[in-house]
Amino acid sequence: MTTVERETAPARTGAGRTRHRHTPGHIAGRVLLYLMLALFLIPVMFPVYYVFAGALMGSQDLSSFPPRLLPSGVNLENIQGALDAVPLLRMYGNSLVMAGIITVSQLFTSALAAYAFVFLRFRGSAVVFALFLSTLMVPAEATFIPNYLTITGWGMGDTYAGLVMPFLAYAFGTFLLRQSFKQFPRELFDAARIDGMGHLRFLWTILLPLSKPALTAVGMYVFITSWNMYFWPLIITRSTEMQTLQIGLNSLKVGEYSNPGLLLAGAALSVLPTLALVIFGQRFIVRGLTAGAVK
Repeated sequence: MTTVERETAPARTGAGRTRHRHTPGHIAGRVLLYLMLALFLIPVMFPVYYVFAGALMGSQDLSSFPPRLLPSGVNLENIQGALDAVPLLRMYGNSLVMAGIITVSQLFTSALAAYAFVFLRFRGSAVVFALFLSTLMVPAEATFIPNYLTITGWGMGDTYAGLVMPFLAYAFGTFLLRQSFKQFPRELFDAARIDGMGHLRFLWTILLPLSKPALTAVGMYVFITSWNMYFWPLIITRSTEMQTLQIGLNSLKVGEYSNPGLLLAGAALSVLPTLALVIFGQRFIVRGLTAGAVK
């Protein structure tokens, strides 16, 4: 085979593969795959859909048999009733403040800890990291009583500081960022240090901008977890002004407010921030969680 023939053979082979990918059998297989994925997606997405559809249904639609899948009309009475029943807007703000502070704090502490484990060489770092990860095996419920006694002893009960103080650092975020930082070429770090760049400047100007997928994944995970937190805000807060949205939704299940329309309206308001994060940041979640999986 001549040189020209050898150079053109891959091109012809690639063209053949391209034609093969568009055969009727391949197209039918793709269509069948998407249909199967859609069938598996229905039981996952139907509860989310019905939360928003039920929030717009009237009492007759919600009590009809068989159940209606589509509202007969746009009805905002459930949303207004939920806002009037409990101070959901205030609780909404409390949840945003709590989740926002916890997210920023954990990103800060996790980035510093991950940087130390990857770029600062010290004796026993592997043992320290193993002990650090062992804290993930401690159930969160086991720490609530010690944290409650500590926070109330410091006079931080029923405050924003009491809501966020036990969650300012977490080992899971450090683990994910460490896996991402380990992919960074060590030679670039050594070159930056030779040029006189300090650790904090290197972290802020070079490492963190290149680790945006991992940072986004950690931030979204922490925000969603903090947003859905229920038990800790329940025991640390006493006044309605400091309670979070999840406690307000639970209040809609009891007493005179036990109305499925109000519950669905409150759940729809609660799920909006997390749903928006997942929709617009799903690619960062996948890229961040798989960082370090392939070397």
